[in-house]
Amino acid sequence: MAILDILTLPDERLKQPSVAVVHFDQALQAFIDALDETRRAGPAAVGIAAPQVGRHQRIVIIDCSGRPKTVNHGHLVLINPEITHWEGFEIGREGCLSVPDYTGNVIRATRLQLKAQDPEGGPLEFVMEGFEARAVQHELDHLDGLLFVDRVVSRRTDLYRRRVYKKGGAAN
Repeated sequence: MAILDILTLPDERLKQPSVAVVHFDQALQAFIDALDETRRAGPAAVGIAAPQVGRHQRIVIIDCSGRPKTVNHGHLVLINPEITHWEGFEIGREGCLSVPDYTGNVIRATRLQLKAQDPEGGPLEFVMEGFEARAVQHELDHLDGLLFVDRVVSRRTDLYRRRVYKKGGAAN
């Protein structure tokens, strides 16, 4: 497998909406494997969406299991995901592989219901809350051509330059 190139802002392809997956075959599974390898190679990436690597299909991978004390469903491959219900809201800081130089405060639902398909086309349903719900909403935005910077309330007060660290932990 190979690490795929991640599109970064201002690449216009990140604004393109994605289409539904209709063929559940070995080629899809091979792409999912490469996409997940790309996610794991990213710095602390809990999620990735197919449009971030230039494939405009409704495919998302989420894995919040590495975050201590975070209620989650483990490693999820979500094909054609759709939020069917949401409630509550909370402001939280987000970052993105496609926006490597910034983080920002974004308002998201605190709890949601989601339906999707697995890589074989079978049905999936989840109730998610907290950080996992935030991560899913962030990745689903990619499927609609949105980035977290499109959702910050104010770019002047809610967008932050990401700190860059040298190897060995010293701050620049």
